[in-house]
Amino acid sequence: MFFMKFESFSAEETMKIAHDFGKNAKGGEIFCLSGDLGAGKTVFAQGFAKGIGYEGRVTSPTFTIMNQYEGGRLPMYHFDLYRLEGEADLESIGYEEYFFSGGVSLVEWPERAEVFFSQNVSYIKIISDASRGDNFRVIILENSGD
Repeated sequence: MFFMKFESFSAEETMKIAHDFGKNAKGGEIFCLSGDLGAGKTVFAQGFAKGIGYEGRVTSPTFTIMNQYEGGRLPMYHFDLYRLEGEADLESIGYEEYFFSGGVSLVEWPERAEVFFSQNVSYIKIISDASRGDNFRVIILENSGD
């Protein structure tokens, strides 16, 4: 298990941190993103996508559960489980095809379906702290995998 902590004072800095994560992604990885509404999970996903070489627009899949992005060096599957009504919703889109592929999965609101995540998952928590500025974020990576 390892732990890393980053500080960001702007959306651009958050994107740069995420870009570096994307540059180092190997494929077959699942990154679970947690944080309050507006914390910057989708901003993180945008930077991550750029890091794997995807140049298109990245948006939150709030109403579709999953957006797929191809065209970078790895496919990226961006999940938003906020509106998940039950485990069957995730099963109905065939999550296994994405989680256990050669691509990278980013999952917002993973606590809505924790049963689907093995120990080989990286957890990224994004915490805002208004006392340090409106755009200040602490980004914490915890990885319990191999």
